[in-house]
Parts: sequence; structure tokens; C-alpha cells
Amino acid sequence: MFWLVIILLVFIFQAATILLLEFRNPAKAVAWLFILFCVPLIGFVVYYFVAQDYNKRKKLRKGGSRIFREMKETIWEQAHIIGDVEHMPGDRFSHQHRLFNLLSHLSESPITGCNNSTVLTNGEEAFAAMLSEMEKAKHHLHVEFYIFRDDVISTKFQDVMIRKAQEGVKVRFICDGLGSHKMSWSFIRKLQDAGVEFHYFLPPLIATIDRRVNYRNHRKIVVVDGQVGFVGGINVGDDYLGRYPEVGFWRDTHVQIEGDAVYFLQSTFLNDWKLASGERITEPQLAELFPPHICSGEERIQILASGPDQDWDAIQEMCFGAISVACDRIYITTPYFIPDPALYEALKTAAVSGVDVKIIIPYQSDSKLVHLASLSYVEELLRAGVEFYQYRKGFVHAKVMIVDELLATVGTANMDMRSFFCNFELTAVLFESSPIRRLITDFERDLGECSQINGEVFQRRSRRQKGAEMLSRMLSPLL
Repeated sequence: MFWLVIILLVFIFQAATILLLEFRNPAKAVAWLFILFCVPLIGFVVYYFVAQDYNKRKKLRKGGSRIFREMKETIWEQAHIIGDVEHMPGDRFSHQHRLFNLLSHLSESPITGCNNSTVLTNGEEAFAAMLSEMEKAKHHLHVEFYIFRDDVISTKFQDVMIRKAQEGVKVRFICDGLGSHKMSWSFIRKLQDAGVEFHYFLPPLIATIDRRVNYRNHRKIVVVDGQVGFVGGINVGDDYLGRYPEVGFWRDTHVQIEGDAVYFLQSTFLNDWKLASGERITEPQLAELFPPHICSGEERIQILASGPDQDWDAIQEMCFGAISVACDRIYITTPYFIPDPALYEALKTAAVSGVDVKIIIPYQSDSKLVHLASLSYVEELLRAGVEFYQYRKGFVHAKVMIVDELLATVGTANMDMRSFFCNFELTAVLFESSPIRRLITDFERDLGECSQINGEVFQRRSRRQKGAEMLSRMLSPLL
């Protein structure tokens, strides 16, 4: 009896600790309590290692804000900042003052003018564009990916970085320690021996035991001489070219940007570089890292970063704001669909009010648990009028949202709670008709490779399937 009382008290202490630390996020607290109930002691140990470390979160923000303050004055002096809704393209924002105000106040990244963008569809197009621009680097080359493999396409990137470093170009290279854990040390040493400066965002071994394991750097950035930048869903690996038979065709989207928005890709990279390497960018370096742009484009683009280094959950808030004002269409492509309660209700409300809401998700996912959790959100949204399509040609990994012809987003963030509230993420918000229409064309083409989920058929799935979805959904705030 004595030991039963002790065990009960320990369990109560563990549960109380979780409830106190997660009081701002009831869904997350319930998920952790479920794990604690299933595996009491182990569950609490796992919670200690992967739950939010608020002290570290504050430290990350503090470190990030210091370097950003040093760069902010230079950026604001040189960039064409769109400070008034009247300067947005066409008349699409003429009645969207509240959305414009929201976007203007998110994070430290305003809407910029003087940009050109090119939507890059799938790996072949994106890799060709990135490698071509990397070859042109004269002063510096910044490369950051969540996953960087040790295979054929990765070797091409390695060759360019080595060649540029040997030419005297400053090459800085970051990879996430968990996402890129399969990259060999011989691959890394070859880069370092040539003069490439490389750092893991948490090395692989540390990433598995450090409390910061919950903070994955999911960003994908390439910046060439501060003039040209890339961001999107594509990592560096042969699977992104459809060369893995078990995966097949890989559908993804990236975007190339020239102009003032590159300043904010650059500042995000340098923030991550400081966190990974400890190197502090000095004032004399700013002129070279943030050169004046010679750009004839007039596209408005905003770069939104979110993660533990930011004071705002900017990408989630942008998505919620845009979905809430949609009048005609909301098109979403995402490999993982685990919306937070606010976005879930916003999508349901939009569909009920007559907005055409279409969402493309994979037919077969690379994560069974996440796939089951995603399906658990489908049934009620189907009843509200949301249309779901499952991509069957291969695996869809693109992270794209289109709202009317008001804006479109291309970035690294999935439509899930991990991307919105835990990971380091980055998204480009595009406001011009040309890239938006290109993304609409791609979306409509993708629909031709999908099967639509039929509500009546979906409701008849087995009890076992529904049970698996229910259990997965309980864990969804943690996935």
C-alpha cells in the first residue's frame, strides 16, 4: 500500500507539472497527459526532453533580436518598405486594411517592394536554378537546409560550394542536426578542408539527447551575394528528384526571389548562423552582406519567419488572417494537415460561408502517425463543405496556400502545429497576380493527379481506422 501511495503521488506530481507548464495550451497538455497515462515514468522523461524549455526559448529570442537590431537599420534604409495599403498591387487590398495592418506588424519583416519572383515547380527546376545562381557567387554564398543528404544531387551542391570557397567566396553552410543526420563526416570534412564554414544546428548526437530537440530548424534558404535568394519546401536529396523507388514522384514547390525581400532571407540566415556557430556579424560586414539592390521588379513580397527566435507565431497568424478574409477561394497543398483549433475553425467557417476551400494532402505519407492524425480532421471539415484531395502520382511535399488572388504563400511550414509553434520556419508571401496565377495553375494541374475524398465513403471507414485516427489526433499537438 505504501508503494502504491508513493507511485500515485509521483504520478500526481508529474501531471500537475505538465498542467502548470502547459496551461497556455490545453490541447498540448491533454496530449502529454495521455502519454503520461500510458507510460507514466517514461512519459515524463520524454516530456522533460522534448517539451518546450521556456528559458531556452527566451534565450533564443534574445540572441536573435541582438543580431537583428544590428542589421535592422541598414535594411530599413535600403529596402523599399510598403507602409501603406494604397501601395499594394491593384485594388485587391483596398478593402483589406485590417489584413494589411496585421501583415505589417508581424515579426520584424515588413512587406517590401522592388522584387522579382520565379515559382519553381519540383526538384529538377529548383535545383537547376539554385545551382546556376550559386555558380555566380562572387562575395558570399549562404546555404541552409533541414535535410541535406549524401547522394548525387547533394554532391553537386558540395562541388559548387567547394569551388566557390576555393575561389575566395565566403561560404557558410548550416544543416539541422536531426534532419541531416545521415550526412557522413567524410562529406562534411571535404567541405571544411576546402574552406567551407559548416555548422550543424545542433549536431546529430546532441540533437537526440538535448532538450532543444523539440526546436528543429526546418528552414531552407540559399542566398547568393545578398542579391538572389531561394526558399520553399525542397531539401537537398535525390528523393526530391523522384529517385527513391519506394517514394516515387516527388511534388514540391520553391521560389526564387531577387530584390529587397532577399534582405530578410539574409537576416534570417545570419540569425540562424549566430545560433549555430556563435559568430557575431560585425558592422563593417553589413555593407557587403546587405548590398544595394539593382532590381527592376515591382513585386510586393513579404518574408515571414517563425520559431523560438521570434516573438510572434507569424506564419500561423498570417494564415489565420488571410483565411478569415477569403471571399472566393482557399487552396492549400500540404504534406501534413494538423491545424490548430483557430485555423480549423477558420477553414470550417470559410467553407460554410460559401468560399471554395480545396486542400491537397498525400494519399500515402512518409509518417503513418501524422497521416492518421491528418485524416482525423477531415470528416467534420467535409461536412462543412471543405473538399479534400489525395495526391496519387507520388508524394506531395509542397507547402502552398492561395487565398483568392489576394496572396499566395510558398515556404517551409506545413499546415500543422509543429510548424506553427515549434520549428524554425520561413515563408514567402507573394502579392502579385503573376506568381499567384502560376500557383493556381499548378494547383489545378495537381488536382488532376488526385482522387477526391467522398464524404459518404469516408464515413464508412472501419472502426479500427477511426480508432487509430482518434488516438493519433490526441497526440497531434506534439507531432
